[in-house]
Amino acid sequence: MRPAIPASRRTLLRAAAVGATALAAGCSGGSRSVQVAVVWSTSELDRFREVVAGYPAPVQVVSAGNDIDAFLRARHLAGTSPDVAILPRPGLVTEYAQRGWLSPVRPSAGYAVPGGLSELLTAEGQRYGVWVKAAHKSLVWHLPSMLPVPPANWDELVRLTRELSALARRDGGPAPLAIGAADGWVLTDWFENVLADVAPESYNALARADADWRGSAVREALDRLAGLWSIDGAFVGGGRRALLTQYEESVIQVVHTRRAVMLVGADFTADVADPFQRGPQAPVTFRFPGASSGGGPLIVGGDAAVAFADARGGVELVEWLTRADSFQPWLRSGGYLSPNTNVTIDSYRDRVGQRLAEEMRTPGTLRFDLSDQLPGPFTGSDGVGIWRIMQGFFADVTDGVRAGEATRRATGLLAAAARNAGGGR
Repeated sequence: MRPAIPASRRTLLRAAAVGATALAAGCSGGSRSVQVAVVWSTSELDRFREVVAGYPAPVQVVSAGNDIDAFLRARHLAGTSPDVAILPRPGLVTEYAQRGWLSPVRPSAGYAVPGGLSELLTAEGQRYGVWVKAAHKSLVWHLPSMLPVPPANWDELVRLTRELSALARRDGGPAPLAIGAADGWVLTDWFENVLADVAPESYNALARADADWRGSAVREALDRLAGLWSIDGAFVGGGRRALLTQYEESVIQVVHTRRAVMLVGADFTADVADPFQRGPQAPVTFRFPGASSGGGPLIVGGDAAVAFADARGGVELVEWLTRADSFQPWLRSGGYLSPNTNVTIDSYRDRVGQRLAEEMRTPGTLRFDLSDQLPGPFTGSDGVGIWRIMQGFFADVTDGVRAGEATRRATGLLAAAARNAGGGR
């Protein structure tokens, strides 16, 4: 049996091969294409290719897979960096800028984003990235027939979860919640929504170097989560099964097999749900519930376009991607939320997209995904950082560990991870 190639070496080999192919294509005659590396795959990759088909020069789109950071580092070492990359975390933008890998970029005149987002993509007063796709991360999905009246606030969600869990244990009905806890980002999305509600003034502070991960804000958010996650029967198959369940499977549990009633998931859940929808009934959403009725703060994520230093055509393509009409093909197809507030609401093909875009523009409630702002390995990926710590916390509270003890363990690990990444206390 041939030994498996280590992940880092696989990434390097793949990146080198892609770079060699691109160079060969560029030397084969005709105009040189602008190469873009993206994290997207499947339908998102297809939609983005439809978008750049409207650019006046050839564009080659390369999917870098889930770990675009490793991919781009390998390409940099090989001397074959792409012209443009779409990065899923603002921390990568500022890190690459500080390393001298990027060129400053400029958005188009018709580009505007909600307050506070642009500053995440600057270094030493220069803009090095622009937001090209947003993700609304404060949604709960369900089928109307399974949940006619959604909970209006957090206490109602807890009460509903207890009632549905009791019914499921007694009659074998659906569990209250599906959760893809095998993907750590699913758990951090839960944590961030709760944290922004219980301690909005502390939320952004946790992204700073002097963040207090043992403080009352983090403890209160974890305690609130423990109160819900520890309910017997809350999740399909129990906590241990949930830790083996990936995000896509959790969507299927709601929209197809109907083994669960509710799922916390971003707006892109619609793309995953669509192929598995059973019958004419489509899933609908309500806002992640806060302590008060009407929903809590809005958590958003985003993908940012950057241009690499000495890239030919990179800065120009990045500017083009910020124009209000550039993403119209993806808007017409659905499954796309623009960070550009100059994109008209009626550009969205359905009322759901229009509502999400309107919520993105509500002043004062928006917070950017916290885990995507954290430094180095603390930011999280499979098996490390805040993702892994939240999986450990989930395992504790669903396995009978007292909430106080589970919170103490988690805050200690969070504080240690922050220190190891060069910050925190």
